[in-house]
Amino acid sequence: MKPRRNPWLDLSLDTVRLTCESGHVIGLRLALAARGGPDAQAELGRMIIEKARAAVDAHFMIASSLLSGEAHLAPARAVALYRDRVQANQRRLANPA
Repeated sequence: MKPRRNPWLDLSLDTVRLTCESGHVIGLRLALAARGGPDAQAELGRMIIEKARAAVDAHFMIASSLLSGEAHLAPARAVALYRDRVQANQRRLANPA
């Protein structure tokens, strides 16, 4: 018999991972901002737009989960959405072109 996974533990671990990954992205963005210049200005503008877009997307995802009768999946889906966005930023900022 396959052992059952605890969804609360999975959600907690994903949230901790999101916290760590977010901290790394914040550090990368601070380093870029400290250098100044047009790249820093562009990153600050991008950051504001990305945050607003992620919040709207998370709201739609949560509403969709509620309307489809899958409310229990909404928290994990929201954390996964934010982790995807944070990881994309981490890749982009760690490997500038």
